[in-house]
Amino acid sequence: MGRKSRDSRRTRVAVEPVRTAPAADSGRALAALALAWAIPGGGHLWLGRRQKGVVLLLALPLMFAIGLWLEGALAPFDSSQPLVLLAALADLGNGVPYLIAAIAGLGEGRVVAATFEYGNTFLIVSGLLNMLVALDAYDVALGRK
Repeated sequence: MGRKSRDSRRTRVAVEPVRTAPAADSGRALAALALAWAIPGGGHLWLGRRQKGVVLLLALPLMFAIGLWLEGALAPFDSSQPLVLLAALADLGNGVPYLIAAIAGLGEGRVVAATFEYGNTFLIVSGLLNMLVALDAYDVALGRK
């Protein structure tokens, strides 16, 4: 009596075609990736994301500098110690700041310093964050974001 049939409760939903991102230039995306790795925030600045690029350009090198200031060590590439190798790859994620510090002989670290592990953490985290930022710039260049 008071029951409605199942069909009367159904609503129609218009089906829209799936929108795809415009054809992106993979060369431009790879250039953004390389620039973002080399200069933290550089890829976003190049792609026109100025606010994000400036924040990253300031924050990530500052984290790296704090890690050096806290007497953290840039990990050596030692394949006999897998965790040290992973830390070295994370440090390498800092791009040009890492290369400058390595060439200048910075990042020797003092194991006896009370801040040594904090410094290592800042160095590693800044490199890993820069890798994520570089991947984000790649996605932006491809039109995924």
